[in-house]
Amino acid sequence: MGTATGSAFDTEKLRRGIEGNTGNTLLSLYADDAEIRIVDRDSRPSHPRVLHGRIQIAELLDDVYRRDMTHKLDRCVVQGDHAAFSESCEYGDGTRVFAESMITLRDGKIAEQIMIQAWDE
Repeated sequence: MGTATGSAFDTEKLRRGIEGNTGNTLLSLYADDAEIRIVDRDSRPSHPRVLHGRIQIAELLDDVYRRDMTHKLDRCVVQGDHAAFSESCEYGDGTRVFAESMITLRDGKIAEQIMIQAWDE
């Protein structure tokens, strides 16, 4: 994947972060004041879960990467200061999760992310 043309955003680092065993590499891609809005079965579009800043994002990533699951970056497209990517995950019991994210970049870091995720019920 490599670094996107015209952007300092490193998509290879995104892949390593998503597919790694901890959230540390992934966390390093976020700006200090980043915001994530999450829409899923528990957080509907009218009331998404909103995380503000790297401390709250780190707590989310710590929770996710403590679980018995694998993560894979399926696709990533970068255009200027925006990117979109999809990832697929699987728990040890076979339950699958799919997430799509749209991100806004600032100085090569993720400043805003909207994530929509769905999983097997």
